[in-house]
Amino acid sequence: MSNPLLPITLVLVAGVLLHAEDANRLPVGDPARKNREAVVQVDTITDAGSGAALTPAELAAKLDDVRMVFVGESHTDLAFHDVQLQVIRELQRRGRRVHVGLEMFPYTAQASLDQWNKGGQTEAAFLEASHWYLNWGYNWAYYREIFLFAQAHGIDLNGVNTPREVVSAVRKKGFKDLTPEEAAAIPAQIDTSSAEHRRVVKALFSDDDSGMHTMSDQVFEGMYSAQCTWDATMGYNAFQALKRSSSGAKDPAKDIMVVLIGQGHVAYGLGIQRQAAHWFDGKMASVIPIHIEDAKGKGYEKVQSSLADYVWGLPREEETLFPSVGMSSRGGRGGLPMSIIDVPKDSPAATAGLKVGDVLVSMDARPLKDLEQYNRAMSQKHWGDTVAFTVTRDKETLALTVKLRRTKPAKK
Repeated sequence: MSNPLLPITLVLVAGVLLHAEDANRLPVGDPARKNREAVVQVDTITDAGSGAALTPAELAAKLDDVRMVFVGESHTDLAFHDVQLQVIRELQRRGRRVHVGLEMFPYTAQASLDQWNKGGQTEAAFLEASHWYLNWGYNWAYYREIFLFAQAHGIDLNGVNTPREVVSAVRKKGFKDLTPEEAAAIPAQIDTSSAEHRRVVKALFSDDDSGMHTMSDQVFEGMYSAQCTWDATMGYNAFQALKRSSSGAKDPAKDIMVVLIGQGHVAYGLGIQRQAAHWFDGKMASVIPIHIEDAKGKGYEKVQSSLADYVWGLPREEETLFPSVGMSSRGGRGGLPMSIIDVPKDSPAATAGLKVGDVLVSMDARPLKDLEQYNRAMSQKHWGDTVAFTVTRDKETLALTVKLRRTKPAKK
């Protein structure tokens, strides 16, 4: 499974191998909890402060004085999204006025979300109008039940992200050389000073299966600035959306913003929560689902108590519900061709012979115009299907067929 922290595509260069630490077992974050452990139990929510085992309804009660809660996810794991839906549902049942912040959409796409919020729009029309398969790209089915529940219960959905090209500009140029338009798309205050957060980010990258843990100091600094920009922008936009939604309310304490976001942004309260505190002085909380065991036999019976306010135990992770070719690419936007920049070992892409540097020309005999077309076509695939690519490599044109097959779990 890909690392949920990774929001940007990195160009790998020869450099320093980041020291590998377990991202879920770091003594960082809340001083009162960072040297303690929290027990993880399947289908149980653990209060990381008290150690108490909670039901979803009891969790909602614990959040009575919370105005903003961050619920982490792994983007391609349906169980994580079911946790998010349960949090939203239980808060709504408890009488809270729930608002949802979405990492999946930049704030510039809010008009499309407003159309969905009003109801009456078909899923197909929403996916096309919102450019779901360009803005996000992951299979709509992972998120579908959340969107349908929100629409049915009048829960507003808010894009809290910023356009990817803005964060990419920060990574490449830093803050000082941004254009006025780029600078206007992010908060004026972005904190990059936390040594503990740097440690968390390095641990998350070093644990990534794709091999993106090898990078120069310069590349890491650019990536880290971009990561902080992402956290700060989403925290700021979530705060602004909550402020707008609760403005004029008779009892604004009933309003709660539930932010659905990659768990790397939530870990230890050092990402989005730390950044949001620059503008929001209300109480915040975090919920992170944790696998007891994944398909590789790696899992947790305990995590650091400071990882989140509440940890939600999930059973063994199998393969993703929907298939992936197993490669990373750049381009596919603004007329730029899609070129492969990473092919993990033993992935379907590697088995088919795809290589770094290949440029994707066609997919299943159709010219490949952009990333949105690619993601939309992949959303229709199932395990066992094939994907026929035409690629250019150097000056040669090749036809390669990817067989979408699950990998065998590693032996313990």
